[in-house]
Amino acid sequence: MTEWLLPALAGFGTGILSAWGVGGGTLLLLLMTLFLGVDQTQAQGINLLYFLPTAGISLLEHRKNGYLDREVMRAAIPLGTLAALAAAWAATSVDITVFRKPFGIFLLWAGASMLLQKKK
Repeated sequence: MTEWLLPALAGFGTGILSAWGVGGGTLLLLLMTLFLGVDQTQAQGINLLYFLPTAGISLLEHRKNGYLDREVMRAAIPLGTLAALAAAWAATSVDITVFRKPFGIFLLWAGASMLLQKKK
């Protein structure tokens, strides 16, 4: 019974964080690789599958509340799609260990930026 409990709680908790826009998928990726012993490539695939329903639900709620800017979306979606394609190619073509340190540095930088951000 306990084999599924921690992953289920992690999915539930990071799902809540994703709905708030915190980046729960990234936290889930870290939890899977650091604490659950999941291989990084497999964790990335799980994270992508996890992202689809959480992003879809969040998108519907943001649309309902009028938080979507169509002009920004028209600019961001094509470039974001191209970046995702390039990153997916890199993740499957390059040795994954090449990305570990830069990804860790990025996460530290992102976390520090959020913690040190001044209120408007």
